[in-house]
Amino acid sequence: MRSSEKIFVAGHRGLVGSAICRELERQGYHDVLLRSRLELDLTDRTATRLFFERERPDYVFLAAAKVGGIAANRAYPADFIRENLEIQTSVIDAAYRCGVQRLLFLGSSCIYPKLCPQPIKEEYLLTGPLEPTNKAYALAKIAGIEMCWSYNQQYKTQFVAAMPTNLYGPNDNFDPTNSHVLPALIRKTIEAKASGQPSITVWGTGEPHREFLFSDDLAQACIFLMNLPDAEFNSLLTSEAPPLVNVGSGTDLTVRELAELVCRIVGFDGELVFDTTRPDGTPRKLLDVSRIHSLGWEAKTNLEDGIRRTVLGLEDRFRPVS
Repeated sequence: MRSSEKIFVAGHRGLVGSAICRELERQGYHDVLLRSRLELDLTDRTATRLFFERERPDYVFLAAAKVGGIAANRAYPADFIRENLEIQTSVIDAAYRCGVQRLLFLGSSCIYPKLCPQPIKEEYLLTGPLEPTNKAYALAKIAGIEMCWSYNQQYKTQFVAAMPTNLYGPNDNFDPTNSHVLPALIRKTIEAKASGQPSITVWGTGEPHREFLFSDDLAQACIFLMNLPDAEFNSLLTSEAPPLVNVGSGTDLTVRELAELVCRIVGFDGELVFDTTRPDGTPRKLLDVSRIHSLGWEAKTNLEDGIRRTVLGLEDRFRPVS
């Protein structure tokens, strides 16, 4: 990508999109197209097509999505599958019709089977049943991968799909009910410390293993993939397999260890109570990142440093109102 070319970041206000915008600015890209949902509803195919025809972006980062944790996925499965399918269809098709050079579609590690071998290789896609608690969202993301693959085969587009592990960082969703495990833990712990609570409750047994990636590291990986030389980029676009690349840290820990780490960073010395009536989700989700490592990228931010950077400033935001 040259600094003079137009880059559209779909979903620029979210965790991933905002990180991509920060990294693009840091690397000197100046012509970045941004639209809020009020300005452009990406579920509207006509409006999206007209935007692409008018602006003619050269590159697209498709980070817009409806996302949430276990509670949100269980409560609103129809919303998750409908909105994500609509967004993906609108943007991917408009990108093809308007001659976008490269598109990067952001998915999720939940696309892989619940009980597949660890660490999870890209070829394990569609080899077993999905985790039931987020199946609707996962199926929508699998459809997005298939769209990229199908458009590449039929129309010779250059659309690639990046599958990040569990993400965290600035601009995350810290809602205590609808967020993912790490931001939910961060908020609970900050509020418990500020109000003097003796304990915090963690969903599940604490035994599942999870891998985490700092959002700024993912942003660097996305721009790295978009800037691959043609030979390396085209090696991801074969007819034999989806144009799929795992992006992760390559290490994991238990939810209990994660909760203990958050408590130590925040300075909360109360008790951890594990609510075993709540679902654990997938027992383990560790991505095999050998493909992106072979291309020349590795994560830089360790989990403790990333959490410290995420927590900065949140104490005032989540301080109880007296």
